[in-house]
Amino acid sequence: MEKIDELDKKILRIITQNARIPFKEVADVCGVSRAAIHQRVQKLYEENVVTGSGYQVSPRELGYNLCVFVGIMLEKGNMYESVCNELEKIPEVVNAFYTLGKYSMMVKVYAKNDAHLLRILNGHIQSIPGVANTETLTALDERFNRQLPIE
Repeated sequence: MEKIDELDKKILRIITQNARIPFKEVADVCGVSRAAIHQRVQKLYEENVVTGSGYQVSPRELGYNLCVFVGIMLEKGNMYESVCNELEKIPEVVNAFYTLGKYSMMVKVYAKNDAHLLRILNGHIQSIPGVANTETLTALDERFNRQLPIE
């Protein structure tokens, strides 16, 4: 990856605060052309500095009233890839992390209610070959969700 310069950082600060801001406005703030902003943002995508864009939809407004974290213990650590491949097939699993400590993996899951969560856990996650055990932690509130500061 090429070095991220001060202009890249300035662009990132602006677009992470408002992903819908027109490149013309970013260009005006940065004192460069719209084409320069477009090229810089494209470079940031190609170098995986920017990894996505889009709208954030509230799970609760879609009827997903439970947010849980499921700690997964694998039978063997080398089963991580195959378990991840199966977890990706479950739409309610929105994040998966390979972890150190008590759990081999930690996943974030949204469910509509207790019965739905039970179907996800028993019918999907716990039936994946390689999953030895799970522990579920319920999130009562999400106070904030933010990007790292760009310094």
